[in-house]
Order: sequence, then structure tokens, then C-alpha cells
Amino acid sequence: MIAVKSPPSGMCELLGMECNVPTDIVFSFSGLALRGGLKGPHADGWGLVLYEGKAVRSFLEPTAAANSPLATFVRKNPIKTLLAIAHVRKKTRGRVSLENTHPFVRELWGRHMVFAHNGTVRGVRKHPIGRFRPIGDTDSEYAFCALLHLLDRAFPKGYPRSQHALWEKVAELGGRIGREGTFNFLLGDGRHLYARCATKLSYIIRKAPFREATLADDDLCVDFSQVTTPSDRVAVIATQPLTRDEVWVQGNSGEMWVFEKGKLRATLPSR
Repeated sequence: MIAVKSPPSGMCELLGMECNVPTDIVFSFSGLALRGGLKGPHADGWGLVLYEGKAVRSFLEPTAAANSPLATFVRKNPIKTLLAIAHVRKKTRGRVSLENTHPFVRELWGRHMVFAHNGTVRGVRKHPIGRFRPIGDTDSEYAFCALLHLLDRAFPKGYPRSQHALWEKVAELGGRIGREGTFNFLLGDGRHLYARCATKLSYIIRKAPFREATLADDDLCVDFSQVTTPSDRVAVIATQPLTRDEVWVQGNSGEMWVFEKGKLRATLPSR
């Protein structure tokens, strides 16, 4: 484990939150938004998706988050959730447009599936996508469609009863699709948050005793002991650590984490 303040990445940046009690993502999203055109070059779009049960609220814009009135509105009007995924985009493939803005949302097994990606997946269009069709022209969205198609084929009767079977299948397919490229991703199914590390990903689990935390790219500070209870657990996943005074765990290439109720439930090979 390391405590680090890293420079902004040249590719897209990911942010996920998964917790055991409804929590707002304002503090972490504020840090990510700064990297969306102000403290980082990720000015080609931003998105935030918040789960409520099996369905989601989605906020997307093909503009820089750092100077977006909508992003400011989201920060000033907190919405509590058990699972959230956010993204700021630095385009590599696909034009700057709403349809190419992450996170992407599709229905599978009667629930919303949410996906955000960092990197480039070469040769992704050789994979079948079945009934899932991209709206935009990014390799990211195509990879998401391919992943959902393969999950649909693996579990044709609906959401799997065996959690471990689902976790292992997501890890296996992530490795298969990402073998020829860079496939860092966050995937939400309303119950779990999956986080695959290809090159760079970090997480922290905030739990009692809670302390203060300060954003890496700003002086914004929150004393979590004043806004939580002793039983709260909040997992935050980011491409690079968002705070300067907390200890984040760095991921290894070719592994996938599974989070549920604010806990790291599994670390699986994904090669």
C-alpha cells in the first residue's frame, strides 16, 4: 500500500464508489471534475451514473467537467446512492459527442448495467455482440456490448444465483476482451462494483475510525468522522488516488476487484 500524489494521466480517468449505506459522491466527484479540463487534460466529456436499486440516474455531457454548470449542479445537490460510476474523457477513438460519453448504460437480466473504460482495446470488433448494439463509435462501448453479450450467453436464465460464478466470469471475459489492448474498466450491476486493472487503478475503503481527507489537486478537505456513523463502509476506486493524505491500494496488471457493501469481496486474475 502506498500514499501517493500522482500527476494526472493522459488517458481517461475512472471513479467508482460502492458502500453499505446510501452515501453521496460529492467529495470524490469534485476531485475527478478538477481533472476534467483544469488539473488534467480530460476535457472531452464527463459522466456520472448513480444507482437506485436496479435502475440508474445518468448525467452526461460531451464537455469539460471542470467548467460544466451541470457538474456544478450535481456537486451542489448531493444524491445518495449505494453504487456510483463516473468518468472524465480524453478521447483516443470516437469523436467528442454525447453518444461517445462514458459511462454507458444497457439492460441485462432486467437491471441496468453500467460501464466506464480507460484505454484502447485493439481488435475489439472481432468479438460478437449479439443483441447489444453500440450507439456511438468508440472501442469502449463496443467492448461493453461484447462483454454483455458473453455474459448473456453464459447465464441465459437471468442474474446468476452464484455470486462467485458471476465474478469469475466477468474477470475471465475482461481478460479475454482486453488481451490485445488496455482494458481498465469499472462495471456495475446494481449489487456489485467490478474494477479491472490493466495498467493503473487504485482503491481505498473508508471505515471507522474515520479521519479527514484532502483532495490531491485542491485544498478541499472533509472530516468524514462528522458525516458518517461507526458502521459505515465506503469503497472508492479511481484511476489515480484522489486524496493526498490517505493510503490507497494500487492494483496489479491483470487483476479484478469485486466490491459489495463497502467491502472488497474478491481479487481475481483477469488475463
